[in-house]
Amino acid sequence: MSQIPSTFSPPPYLRSSAAQTITPSLFRRLPSLAGQHELLELPDGDFLELHWHNPHRRTLAILTHGLEGSMESGYVLGLAHALSRAGVGVLRWNMRGCGAMRNRLPSWYHSGQSEDLAQIVSLATARHSGDVVLVGISIGGNITLKYLGESAHCVSPHVRASVVISVPMDLAGSAAELAKRQNSIYMSYLLRPLRRRMREKASRFPQLFDISGLSSIRTFHEFDARFTAPFHGFQSVEEYWEKSSSLAFLDRISTPTLIITALDDPFLSPRCIPYDAAARNSSLILETPPHGGHVGFIDSLSLGETWLDRRVVEFTKSLAVRDR
Repeated sequence: MSQIPSTFSPPPYLRSSAAQTITPSLFRRLPSLAGQHELLELPDGDFLELHWHNPHRRTLAILTHGLEGSMESGYVLGLAHALSRAGVGVLRWNMRGCGAMRNRLPSWYHSGQSEDLAQIVSLATARHSGDVVLVGISIGGNITLKYLGESAHCVSPHVRASVVISVPMDLAGSAAELAKRQNSIYMSYLLRPLRRRMREKASRFPQLFDISGLSSIRTFHEFDARFTAPFHGFQSVEEYWEKSSSLAFLDRISTPTLIITALDDPFLSPRCIPYDAAARNSSLILETPPHGGHVGFIDSLSLGETWLDRRVVEFTKSLAVRDR
C-alpha cells in the first residue's frame, strides 16, 4: 500500500489553507498533562527535557514537536490528550533549548538532529517493554523520518510504527516556498522566535555570536547560512539542508509509517509529498487530504479534539488489531 484516501473534510468556513494553518496555532490552548518530568543528560554535556504520562501502558507514543515549538505546543498537547484518553502512554520532549529551560551549549537544535531522538528512543525502549510509536510534527517529523531511515538496521523491534505530519522533508524547497511573498506572514511568524534565540545566545556567549543586522534577516536561507549551518558543523546552508532533509532517507525506512500531508500546505514544496518513495517502499503509507494547511486538520472551531488527533489515535490503536 502506497497511498490511501483521506477522510478529512473540513467545513467550508475552515477549508482555506490559511484558516487551517493559523487558527490552531494562535487559538488552541489545552492544559498540560500530569506526569513525571525528567532531564536526560547527553554525552556532549547538554540535556533534554522529558515528560512521561502513564508510561506503564502497553503502547507508548513519543511526540516530537516542530520548529520553535515545545512539549507544551497546542498540537502536541492535543495529540497527547487524545492518545491518553485512548489508553496510550505518552512521552513528550523538548528539543535542545526549547521550552522554558535554556540549553547549556552554544549550539541548539536543528532540523536534522536525529541523534537526540535516538537517545530518547533508546531510553524509552530500555524502560518500556511494550510497543512504541513515534509521532513527529513538521520538523519533528523530518527528524523522525531521518532517524528511521539512517537507523533502519538497528531500530528497536519495540518501535512498531510511526506517524509524521506536515513534514518539510525537502528543506531547501520548503525554505524557498516560505520565502515567497504570499507566505511572508508565516516567514515572519517563524523568524521571530529564532531571532529571540540568537539574542539570548549572544547574551551568554558574546564572543561567539555576532547578531548585528539580525532584525533584517527575512528568510531561512539568510538565517540558516549565518547561524544554523556554521554552529552545527556544516560548511554551508546547502550542505545543511541536503544532509538534514529526510527525503533522502525514505527508501531505507522499514518501520510502518503513516505520512499525513495536506496538498494545500503553504510550507511545503512539491517534493515534500513523496509519491515515488511511497510507491517504492511498502512501509510508507501516504495520506494526502486536499485541505489541512500546515499542522491544521481541524474540523471544528471548538479546537478540542481534532480530526488529526483522532487519526493518529486510530493508526496507533490499529497496532493491536494487526497483532491478532
